Amino acid sequence: MSRVEDFLTTKEEQEIIQAILDAEKNTSGEIRVHLEAHTRKALLERAKEVFHLLKMDNTKEENGVLIYVAVNDKKFCIYGDRGIDKVVPEKFWDTTRDTIESHFKKGEFKQGLIEGILKAGKELEAHFPWRHGDVNELSNEISKN
Repeated sequence: MSRVEDFLTTKEEQEIIQAILDAEKNTSGEIRVHLEAHTRKALLERAKEVFHLLKMDNTKEENGVLIYVAVNDKKFCIYGDRGIDKVVPEKFWDTTRDTIESHFKKGEFKQGLIEGILKAGKELEAHFPWRHGDVNELSNEISKN
């Protein structure tokens, strides 16, 4: 088994998917998590590439958010689409990043992702509230490479 497969148990993955569902209840924003073993590219560059590969740049309001984790590298980043960048202040993702990072440092990967997802959902809710007729545009499953 690869480190990516060992990173989270099936039960933990289900809890993270539930956190995504909960986070997206009050926002039109879309949140995904992607895990891969390693990247040779700069973290943000790779996250942007994965964002595109997952077709996250195809949302109506350009409000997708990817939490990208390079498991073996012990690194992660948060990448948000153009629609988010247009309306949020600089350093918008800092508190979400800090939440995830504080748990990751303690080896609490599942909890870090869950709390980061819920925090991102709250942040998105202020700028992209859920409206009648909003649909879930992207899969909530954890993607892996």
